[in-house]
Amino acid sequence: MKSLVVSLHDVSPLTQSLCEEILVELRASGIRQVSLLVIPDHHGRAPISESPEFQRWLTRAVRAGHEPVLHGYYHRRERAKADSVLRRLTTEFYTAGEGEFYNLSKKEATVLLQRGLADLSFLPRKISGFVAPAWLLGAEAEVAVRELGFLYTTRLSKVRVLGGNVEIGSQSLVWSTRARWRASMSLIWNRSLSCCLGGAPLVRISIHPPDAQHPMVWKQIRKMIMATRHKRQCVSYEKFVENLVR
Repeated sequence: MKSLVVSLHDVSPLTQSLCEEILVELRASGIRQVSLLVIPDHHGRAPISESPEFQRWLTRAVRAGHEPVLHGYYHRRERAKADSVLRRLTTEFYTAGEGEFYNLSKKEATVLLQRGLADLSFLPRKISGFVAPAWLLGAEAEVAVRELGFLYTTRLSKVRVLGGNVEIGSQSLVWSTRARWRASMSLIWNRSLSCCLGGAPLVRISIHPPDAQHPMVWKQIRKMIMATRHKRQCVSYEKFVENLVR
């Protein structure tokens, strides 16, 4: 059966209240399994290791069936003097400085990944997936992800199974609300993209907390979920990958 994965990005103590509201609305729309992309220390200002309230909430969410996914560590990339024009465009204009794993060395990536796993060790289950902030995962960082035993990672246009070197093309529906023109372009682009996904084995709907504060964006997200969920099996990334390699 064809699949639908709904993911909620940037889950952290900074976004907890919005994330709670989104999960309630998703459940009301029939989505009971969401991949939660968790940031261990959001922009260096919200370490989950120091937030018992967030830990309790996330534990409840995981026990309810949602999948925890490691999503970077700080979700922030410091500008380097040696950055080329292209690299600055990619990591600053496209991602607003959040392409944390874009060009890390294997050693740097390993340190952050191990720290992130340690910070999520309070959860009652293993972490299977890693998704880089803005889906920007450099070659050396991907080696680190693979060697640490993660089952999968995702990009904007694909899902990659790390153990068996299997890759599934799947362009994610995702919205940007940082500026009015970005939101308008997102609505146009996703309306067009959704028309092309009917025959795809996997449809991905990627939600960010600010999406829920933009009425037109949230309306489109809910409309797409309602139009898709009855035709597909709604699963987490982990479940999709497990079904794929079974």
